[in-house]
Amino acid sequence: MSPSWMLKNLPEMDERQFQQWQTLIEKRTGMSLPPERKTFLQTNLGIRMREIGCQNYQEYYEQVSNSPAGFIEWAILVDRLTVQETRFYRDEHAYSLMVDYILTRPLAVFRKTPIEAWSVGCATGEEAYTIAMLIDECMETLGLEKYYGVTGTDISKPALEKARTGIYPARKLVTLSEERKQRYFNVKPRNQYEVIPALKERVCFARINVLDLRDAPMHGMNIIYCQNLLIYFRRWRRKEILNRLAERLIPGGLLILGQGEIVDWQHPLLERVPSDTTLAFIRRIEKN
Repeated sequence: MSPSWMLKNLPEMDERQFQQWQTLIEKRTGMSLPPERKTFLQTNLGIRMREIGCQNYQEYYEQVSNSPAGFIEWAILVDRLTVQETRFYRDEHAYSLMVDYILTRPLAVFRKTPIEAWSVGCATGEEAYTIAMLIDECMETLGLEKYYGVTGTDISKPALEKARTGIYPARKLVTLSEERKQRYFNVKPRNQYEVIPALKERVCFARINVLDLRDAPMHGMNIIYCQNLLIYFRRWRRKEILNRLAERLIPGGLLILGQGEIVDWQHPLLERVPSDTTLAFIRRIEKN
């Protein structure tokens, strides 16, 4: 590849090409790219195309969608197109609601079976580890054995690989108290922090496309945490995803969503948690 090609601006993506990519991305991931995100798509495609020496959008489209090695290139591209900017303890109100929920459950519930939590769209793992920290603290407050597990799922393989390592730069921990930093992290060289083994062993990560939730192995979840994911999908698909998640909760289980991500969804198994700051639902307990 010549250096001059690396410096050239790619031509503007025409409407037909944009619609072609829109269709492919939505078909494979469910994510909807509205017209205002055309520049975002064009920029990210352009960066990757320069890296591999591909000179036009159609050529790259054919490579991703039809070539024998297209699934490898597609996996790389999906990682570029999914926003993974996150941090620990990102939504204080939602996490506080989750803590209150755990601390007010009947203790007999947690003595019988471990707490199972699910971070949907976990990106590089900060959310899943935050949930684990808070459950860990709740178990200690309640004087219970620390029987719990957190599952983080995402579509991006590179993001999940980062999550499994559990090593983060200091800037990702700015929302954590010094006490939590000292308790749950070991300091690494170059201002890095690693999640301690005792917490890391409570958290597992798996690659799941939310279009395939019907086949997801997670069942009987006490807590499902799904924030900043639904915004990428059309309204009808958001409802479809939420219906699948509702089915995975135990009676009395908690579903936490992003405020404003869905406004007209109801489910016969769920009732809304009264809150002005967090959108959350509890699965009804059927009376005998």
